[in-house]
Amino acid sequence: MKKVLLFLAACLAAQLYAGGTPARSRKMDAKIKLETATLAGGCFWGVEDILRALPGVTDPVVGYTGGKTENPKYEEVKTGKTGHAESIELRFDPAKISYSAILDMFFKMHDPTTPNRQGNDVGTQYRSVIFYHGEAQKKEAEAAVKRAQASGRWKRPITTEVVPAGKFWPAEEYHQDYLKKHPGGYTCHYIRD
Repeated sequence: MKKVLLFLAACLAAQLYAGGTPARSRKMDAKIKLETATLAGGCFWGVEDILRALPGVTDPVVGYTGGKTENPKYEEVKTGKTGHAESIELRFDPAKISYSAILDMFFKMHDPTTPNRQGNDVGTQYRSVIFYHGEAQKKEAEAAVKRAQASGRWKRPITTEVVPAGKFWPAEEYHQDYLKKHPGGYTCHYIRD
């Protein structure tokens, strides 16, 4: 019996050392129902940096969406000719943070009143967009736009588009976690009260 227990302990240790997770943990992870949010609000580096810090947000990926070009690359997107916006797609745990709370932060971190522009970044690739995943997100996005306009934070009308999410193309690896890799790097995003 002692040999069996030692063998089982060794197998479990080997699995954990190899990066695996015990079956019980995998079942618990599978029970967490994560949702997806896709947003564009200027250069994706700053959007990713702020949203990644929110409790309940996981797996942020910067990329391109909203255009017609298949499998776009940064060199194409930066011309503004692909129709894509620099975007972030993230997963979140609605038990820890609501979609509405993410959207409210989104409206605090960028200027949603400047069409096709954030700070020095100009072009359709820098437009403000909420790409909704389903009817419930569409309603929440429309309500968030109204809340932001009614807040008095913005003197001009909000120009943020609310459109269905389409194919999301992850950006090149050097764009992922950019401001983590390059602290103090370029961003035009900050949280406005």
